[in-house]
Amino acid sequence: MDFTWGQIALALLAAVMTGFSKTGVPGAGIFGVAIMAAVFPAKQSVGMLLPMLITADIVAVSYYRKAVVWNHLIVLIPWVLAGIVAGFFVMDRIGDGQLSVILGALIVALLALHMVRDRLERKLNYPFTQTAYFQAALGILAGFTTMVGNAAGAIMTVYLLSKGLQKKEFIGTGAWFFLAVNVLKVPFNAYLGLITADTLVFAAWMAAPILIGTWAGIRLVPRIPQRWFQAAILILTLLGGLRLLFA
Repeated sequence: MDFTWGQIALALLAAVMTGFSKTGVPGAGIFGVAIMAAVFPAKQSVGMLLPMLITADIVAVSYYRKAVVWNHLIVLIPWVLAGIVAGFFVMDRIGDGQLSVILGALIVALLALHMVRDRLERKLNYPFTQTAYFQAALGILAGFTTMVGNAAGAIMTVYLLSKGLQKKEFIGTGAWFFLAVNVLKVPFNAYLGLITADTLVFAAWMAAPILIGTWAGIRLVPRIPQRWFQAAILILTLLGGLRLLFA
């Protein structure tokens, strides 16, 4: 792989944001996805980013290993697997431009639903976000979006916020989810030719900025009030979604 200095600089920024999102503010991760998809072809960026995500996931799980609510993850397993399989078959049949638009539209739509959730549930007199059907839908979308664009962070943001988790449990539960899912995706991406020896070498070069990002996240989280933490997640996720939608 031959890169320009501009591509390298933006990839380093994406690596820092990736690490920071895994141990700090999860919504920041969508910026890493958006940057990589803007600098490199969208499909190629998926294979380049996946080993970087796994590196950051390992750090996050190591640090937040006890802050996990397993019940919230177990119910998603079959639906996430179904979404990954669906994404695998779609991945080879969709163009880069279409992929960015689909991911951006999904993210913005789900965030809009989250913002009006309480009002809508009161009007309908039905807590649909707590039903098995809603959880299944989010699980499928999480599996699908993580397979086609490493963009399930926004889906999990909506899901975990709906559970009312505190900062550490939010990050820890998400960390275990993404480590398992990202490792599971490796053979699919390798089969599609998205993960190669070159992408692994690229990810190795990105390890240092990823670790800088994880360190920054660990140091910052205790200083952020819970309300600001939730607001930051939503704002960053929305901005990242809009970036993908109008890329």
